[in-house]
Amino acid sequence: MSDMKVTQAMIDAYDEYTHLTLDRRGFMAKLTKLAGSGAAAAAIAPMLAANAARAAIVEPDDGRLVAEEIAYPGADGEMKGYLVRPAEAAGRLPAVIVIHENRGLNPHIRDVARRMALEGFVALAPDYLSPLGGTPEDEDKAREMFGQLDRAGVAANGVATIDFLAGHELTNGKVGAMGFCWGGGTVNDLAVASPALGAGVAYYGRQADTDAVARIEAPLLLHYAGQDERINAGIDAFRAALEAAGKEFTIHVYDGAQHAFNNDTSEARYDAEAATLAWERTVAFFREKLA
Repeated sequence: MSDMKVTQAMIDAYDEYTHLTLDRRGFMAKLTKLAGSGAAAAAIAPMLAANAARAAIVEPDDGRLVAEEIAYPGADGEMKGYLVRPAEAAGRLPAVIVIHENRGLNPHIRDVARRMALEGFVALAPDYLSPLGGTPEDEDKAREMFGQLDRAGVAANGVATIDFLAGHELTNGKVGAMGFCWGGGTVNDLAVASPALGAGVAYYGRQADTDAVARIEAPLLLHYAGQDERINAGIDAFRAALEAAGKEFTIHVYDGAQHAFNNDTSEARYDAEAATLAWERTVAFFREKLA
């Protein structure tokens, strides 16, 4: 990391900008005050943001994989997505849906799908902005578009994605889902909406409504960042509801980690130790539950 000092207050301001009500101008004004100057703020901002130019862990043309852009039936119209599978696989494989953050289907999430495929799964990263024309290159525009989606419609498209993968010729019929931030909340909602979900992994995602927890059938693996007050405020109520309903779940809180700790394109928030451990736990969980 650069010698520039990134403080918790700066990270909190970025979270307010990306997830709450602060706009870009307001964020930069707040960051300038925290950093001490406009020049310092301009240098720190890219460290907080996701950088699509950072190298992928698994290259798009990796010969071990077959990757393609696909379209498939959604709940009410066409969904688009990025489907990846091992180039050489003996028999049908379990499937994993990889659900993006509130920036849409970007290069980082495609990279995560490729990583999951290398673990021995058919991985599909849907573009949940498909009903609005798809993910734009401008991430701020993408963030604004998420406000036009409703939770019921998102969940319905998730159910349609499960149905598509369960019936796909390459899969064994078992489908899990993993998601990050907005996608983590979507995984929790999908667990409520679909008894066919085989396993759900939510990274620092909004919890499902507690009065709907009884409808969850899938085992859940829930990853949270220690330094994530906004999301972590809902953990206790979610845990209590899951326990009261007798659901299978595991919660891990990664001390010191920031929201988005898995996103290696965000220099200030990525935590390699937490990301590696959470990934190992996620892969083992899917291998157990979707075999």
